[in-house]
Amino acid sequence: MAENCPQFELIVTIVNRGYAEDVIDAAKKAGASGGTIIHSRGTGIHENAKLFGIPIEPEKEIILTLVERIQTDAVLDAISNAVNLDTPSRGIAFVLNVEKTAGICHLRPKQDSFGNAKSS
Repeated sequence: MAENCPQFELIVTIVNRGYAEDVIDAAKKAGASGGTIIHSRGTGIHENAKLFGIPIEPEKEIILTLVERIQTDAVLDAISNAVNLDTPSRGIAFVLNVEKTAGICHLRPKQDSFGNAKSS
């Protein structure tokens, strides 16, 4: 791990198709720099719908949001509120600890010993 690189956590959010942009927008407003959207199909307990007797596998979106550990609570709360994760069948979110990173520490603004951004 690079020197002075912050600790990161990965927020994984799984929502119904069409809500990923709401998740990304909320995460950005709360301080995240963005996220990665992966399209998928769900098979959760609330997805037992059928059409003409044929099971429907609802399309899902998985959003991966890498944030500094100090931002995790704010970003997770913003995501949860934006897509109403406390409502059944709206989606889920969870946080994974990230042990090591590569290729991202250099993206942070350089700081002086007082924590102020340095100009290049």
